[in-house]
Amino acid sequence: MDSTDTAGDRAAGSTATPEERRREQRGWYVYDWAVSVYSTSVVTVFLGPYLTAVARAAADADGYVHPLGVPVRAGSYFAYTVSASILLAVLVMPLAGAVADRTGRKKPILAVAAYLGAAATTGMFFLDGERYLLGGALLIVANASLSVSMVVYNAFLPQIAGPDERDAVSSRGWALGYAAGALMLVANLVLYSGHDGFGVSEGTAVRISLATAGLWWGAFALVPLRRLRDRLPGHAPAERAPAERASLGQGLRQLVATLRDMRRYPLTLMFLLAYLVYNDGVQTVISQASVYGSEELGLDQTTLILAILLVQVLAVAGALGMGRLARRYGAKRTILGALAAWTVTIGAGCFLPAGEPGWFFVLAAAIGMVLGGSQALSRSLFSHLVPRGKEAEYFSAYELSDRGTSWLGPLLFGLTYQLTGNYRTAIISLVVFFALGFVLLARVPVRRAVAAAGNPVPARI
Repeated sequence: MDSTDTAGDRAAGSTATPEERRREQRGWYVYDWAVSVYSTSVVTVFLGPYLTAVARAAADADGYVHPLGVPVRAGSYFAYTVSASILLAVLVMPLAGAVADRTGRKKPILAVAAYLGAAATTGMFFLDGERYLLGGALLIVANASLSVSMVVYNAFLPQIAGPDERDAVSSRGWALGYAAGALMLVANLVLYSGHDGFGVSEGTAVRISLATAGLWWGAFALVPLRRLRDRLPGHAPAERAPAERASLGQGLRQLVATLRDMRRYPLTLMFLLAYLVYNDGVQTVISQASVYGSEELGLDQTTLILAILLVQVLAVAGALGMGRLARRYGAKRTILGALAAWTVTIGAGCFLPAGEPGWFFVLAAAIGMVLGGSQALSRSLFSHLVPRGKEAEYFSAYELSDRGTSWLGPLLFGLTYQLTGNYRTAIISLVVFFALGFVLLARVPVRRAVAAAGNPVPARI
């Protein structure tokens, strides 16, 4: 075992050999492979339009459905359901993170969240006719489960990778996830576009695509659950960390303690604020690009699916390429470069000509090249800013910055369109998230932040 491996194991809080650590890393990558098809095929492509169509089929003469007796426009039902899933996730994620760190038992929480989400997604096969309530309930469960599982999954990163290898490990995970999303999207596109040849209706093709994402998620989640291993929390006796120590009351008390504890690390909070701002821009572009393409540029559904597929494929190369850049220039500089590229790309997107898909594909290619890398390096950079033994708790705050505030960008987008009636003005309004995020991140002294969290400072960061 060379000195680098020894240092990496020690920094990761592990007594594993280099081969054991690499085995865990390979298993960790596979969860990105397992779960990313849900984000791509279900959330980004199929469920929004399909659930809206189901709600419209159930709507009254005025176009309203009435979940729990509340009148809701059928066209708004999907958006409100997503908001409800975010609210549930915000309530559950910090508790799950606190319990995971308190007991050291991350794998059981990951297993419950993964299979609850996979089961809910698979159940979307039965979403037909006027079953909009079923669709809403399944979406809420699946989205909240995804959020909880990602808290625990991300919290494994500082335990399985030393400081100097986390950028590469995180980037490989994101790249593998985007590759899985692209592969499944190709299969979905073949089924959806040729559904007559397969002897199924268009609606059935969509339901099969939704359900297979759940089956994929559940099947491949077995790999990380077999290969990852739990570590005893640093404050627990070495001989055992009893599961009975975790209770709802203890978890809530630990959550309050975590929120108080985070005030001791103001530089970590500075990074979280920067991430909150620029990641909101990223998430809004992902969710609103298809609206911009269809409503403003007049592009059809097939063109939009192909553009999303292009983003997925190029995001693989982008994540790996930016991981290599981070090894040379450091994660912070590489993220700042990505944010500058985001700003230019979104600004240029405002001037795309309508009815010309070629330029929309150019925009999709530019987004793909910076999308995966900016997300992967943000995750690995944050892992250096987390105090030892608080990984899941702090990553719950990280996921809250991701999913819990992802309504800000869509709100600005929607308000801008409402005031101007112009999608081009709405899309250019998102530049503020990337520009402000750049300024905030540039002000974070990451080396001091890593040292303040009590972690070894990598040679490049």
